[in-house]
Amino acid sequence: MTTELFPMEALYKEVPLEAYARLAVKKGVALEAGQMLVLRAPLEAAPFVREIVRIAYEAGAAYVHVEWSDGETGKMRYKVASEAALRTFPKWIADGYEAMAREGAAFLTVYAPDPDLLVDVPPERVALANKTVGEATKPYRALLMSDHARWSLLSAPTAAWAKKVFPDLPPAEAVRTLWRHILAASRVTGGDPLENWEKHAGALGRRVRYLNEKRYRALHFRGPGTDLVVGLPEGHVWQGGGSRDRRGIFFLPNIPTEEVYTLPHRERVDGVVAATKPLNYNGVLIDGIRLEFRDGAVVSASAKTNEAALRHLLEMDEGARRLGEVALVPDDSPISRSGVLFYNTLYDENAACHLALGKAYPTTLEGGAALDEAALLRRGANVSLVHEDFMIGSGALDVDGVTEAGDREPLLVSGRWAFDV
Repeated sequence: MTTELFPMEALYKEVPLEAYARLAVKKGVALEAGQMLVLRAPLEAAPFVREIVRIAYEAGAAYVHVEWSDGETGKMRYKVASEAALRTFPKWIADGYEAMAREGAAFLTVYAPDPDLLVDVPPERVALANKTVGEATKPYRALLMSDHARWSLLSAPTAAWAKKVFPDLPPAEAVRTLWRHILAASRVTGGDPLENWEKHAGALGRRVRYLNEKRYRALHFRGPGTDLVVGLPEGHVWQGGGSRDRRGIFFLPNIPTEEVYTLPHRERVDGVVAATKPLNYNGVLIDGIRLEFRDGAVVSASAKTNEAALRHLLEMDEGARRLGEVALVPDDSPISRSGVLFYNTLYDENAACHLALGKAYPTTLEGGAALDEAALLRRGANVSLVHEDFMIGSGALDVDGVTEAGDREPLLVSGRWAFDV
């Protein structure tokens, strides 16, 4: 065991791992007896992974497949591999993912990227490798994004991530502090986690019902550096608090979650938008993003740091320059109130309103889960290999819903909900 892993193992003894793991298994993927579980996690999260595996088997899992990741070995590929190697992804891996999804497996990912891991890697090499993986695993990802299979994403600290978030703390204390914030944001502390999530999902569900009844034609975002109109397609569906698979089983794709979201019309987004938090894109922090949209597409893009990485994202394919998600999150959400910048989209997107470049979730369009790409495009849904969220919310953001008659109704004023449910 390396010296880096040993203190992490010791720190895990201070954490309510069983409660967190039970939340992941029981609510995150809603694992059923006889079901397979595919679990992906970094090596540093081994104690948490073991607890998840134990609880999954106690719940009757038929088989738990653990797929370990290590950022440094991944980085070696980006830095050293030939261009031909970066264009290669094993077919058996892609086919295996798709087969497991079709056979009813659940997918659980412990997401804990190092925000600075790839800072010294040419962004074009990372973009090439990611495009290769995206194309190879497209059928599998389509099954997850249409909720054919249940999936969930949650986090556990790594030493590098904790140091980035809390650079002034000693390494062990940084990890402890990040754990406290993760558990609080995930509603693991402060009562029974399963009951906490029942209440929270219900509250978000009431917001969703209100917005679905309104059937707004567009949303208008106004704030510092932002004046953006996001058109919504006919038949758009708001979601939030959780999803349901093809059999109607409720699960939590993201732990934590504070958002209600839908899809924009891919050709009806106009104006300018300024990001309010940095985007951690594949191990590179892109800060100060500014985008200008015309007829749905990005026509001008800039960033204060790592602009090249932003441009490679936008050039991934035609759909990468268009929006696939618009999400409302109040500025007084628990994660926002913590005042912590996580450098992790799973957390930072739940502290602020956000948009996503790339693919739309088919489930945010009536009947969308059953449509092929051509039909989705005809109805205004975006299609792409990527789906990258970036944050635009703050205490200075106002959001109006625009009705079919052109009337405006406030949804967020100074970053806070302007309607009761």
